[in-house]
Amino acid sequence: MPSSKEPTEIPGVNREPGAAAGGPVSHAIFRLARTHRAVAGQLFRELGLRPGQELLLMHLWEYGPQRQADLAELFDTDSASMTRTVQRLERAGFVRRRPSPHDGRVTLVEPTAASQGLRIRIESLWAELERRTVGDLDPDERAAALDILRRLEHNLLDAPTTTVAQQRQTGGSSPAT
Repeated sequence: MPSSKEPTEIPGVNREPGAAAGGPVSHAIFRLARTHRAVAGQLFRELGLRPGQELLLMHLWEYGPQRQADLAELFDTDSASMTRTVQRLERAGFVRRRPSPHDGRVTLVEPTAASQGLRIRIESLWAELERRTVGDLDPDERAAALDILRRLEHNLLDAPTTTVAQQRQTGGSSPAT
């Protein structure tokens, strides 16, 4: 059952531009992700965290010390960006880096006691972000939304990785031809 509460109309924000007319779902996901990240940034700023750093801490709390290179891969970022993220968290006292006891070339990142002290607050803010995100959706709507999001993610992960340019080079058809 659709919600009777309509989103706030912001000119040029709640509609896709004409050039994105071929992908209204993709454009909506882009807008949602951008908005979600902005709201998360506002919430976690009070703890001195940037968007995504709370996810890195959550991962370290759950799985313990991790190779910095593995974290970069897990969070789909380059090693330089992960190094900057870890350095910021290290300066704040939330993680520490140390050489692996098995391979001195490998750097492990681990949560500190100070980050453990933030855990309850981060979990609370994450729950607040969830409340703001789902709004007045009832439990069935929440379950349906989560199912659809998982299916969309699955679709993207299972999609062929051939680009339009590669299709053109091999003589394959593309949606633009």
